[in-house]
Amino acid sequence: MDEQVRQHKITLEESEMPTTWYNLVPDLPSPPPPALHPGTHEPAGPEDFAPLFPMDLIMQEVSQERYIDIPGAVLDVYRQWRPTPLFRAHRLEAALGTPARIYYKYEGVSPAGSHKPNTAVPQAYYNKIAGVKKLTTETGAGQWGTALAFACALFDLECEVWQVGASYDQKPYRRLMIETFGAQVHRSPSELTAVGREFLKDPKNLPGSLGIAISEAVEVAATNDDVRYALGSVLNHVLMHQTIIGEEALLQMAKAGETAGPDVIVGCTGGGSNFAGLSFPFLREKLAGNMSPIIRAVEPASCPSLTKGVYAYDFGDTAGMTPLMKMHTLGHDFMPDPIHAGGLRYHGMAPLISHVYELGLMEAISIPQIECFAAGLQFARTEGIVPAPEPTHALAAAVREALKAKETGEETVILTALCGHGHFDLAAYEAYMAGLMSDEEISDARFAEGLATIPSV
Repeated sequence: MDEQVRQHKITLEESEMPTTWYNLVPDLPSPPPPALHPGTHEPAGPEDFAPLFPMDLIMQEVSQERYIDIPGAVLDVYRQWRPTPLFRAHRLEAALGTPARIYYKYEGVSPAGSHKPNTAVPQAYYNKIAGVKKLTTETGAGQWGTALAFACALFDLECEVWQVGASYDQKPYRRLMIETFGAQVHRSPSELTAVGREFLKDPKNLPGSLGIAISEAVEVAATNDDVRYALGSVLNHVLMHQTIIGEEALLQMAKAGETAGPDVIVGCTGGGSNFAGLSFPFLREKLAGNMSPIIRAVEPASCPSLTKGVYAYDFGDTAGMTPLMKMHTLGHDFMPDPIHAGGLRYHGMAPLISHVYELGLMEAISIPQIECFAAGLQFARTEGIVPAPEPTHALAAAVREALKAKETGEETVILTALCGHGHFDLAAYEAYMAGLMSDEEISDARFAEGLATIPSV
């Protein structure tokens, strides 16, 4: 057995960690459409975002620079867990009997257990130096709320989190972890905000959604001078902060001897930050002619914004308080089924990922949750890590690709992001193992109902 086969993890020294974030926008063949003011439908300017974000983040949102330096204070926090390991999934490959080589970038080693601190830390830092006292946010599965609570604790900021009702009910220990880091957590929709009280009037809204939770957090931030809002996905600056994942993975793939890069990159997508973080640096290399990977987003069949949504201007929240963004959307009023992958229950896709998809630079598929949990269980029993429900979607796609390679005999190189562990999601695995999990069939009428709410622009 040669040395390469025995190498399970490919690591980098702290000194090798990238010191810049990568901005994909300048390298695209055409720029993405601008965000629009919700009232005038004119392109939104920095002043339109100022009630929600500090100016440093607003300038990153609209930046045309290819690289942005990571502040020293942020790098210092990153070094607590970064660079994260890249693993070769030898035992999963053997179980599948595939000639494919499967690699996964594991972000579950962070203090929050996911990729989310990659953007939570810089967002807390920029708000702190801007004099902000408190951050509000939403969270689905709880990964983002945990990450922001952790980051706020480091920079001495208050943190208030609205957690989607279905996840709040399913994952009490995730809520307790957020509270352990010092944040307040509310079940959304809540009685604490005007929009929350309005949504509670209709029983169908009781499970909540990311769109509703965003509306509640935005309302509080927009009506208090020393409070700002932090978003865990979707926006350009958030996706950019996550590119440290892909930049590290490029160096690690080269160390593993995969100098031609992966043949296929798969990542789960809800709002899109984890997928963008892994894939955008590789897309840069593809656009430059250095690599030729197939880049594939994987979304839940019950909330498939890329594969079932339309590309249109829509609100990022359910109450229509945010700027209008051109994105793949199921309609801001779409209420997803309460699947266990709470972090993927979002009606829209990141505008930048939507634009990349429209340009034909990536693919998208949707997979039902039972197939995803089957892949997650097989992964846990071979690789020893229990994945969060969200990345089981990417693992299911990786398994499909590996079995395809088994049929063709091709030594396909597959790269995926294992964006978080599932230690607080064991109730979901219990439901799967007990045969109690179901795949909801969403009718075209349900989708049409959501799409009908998209504003005319």
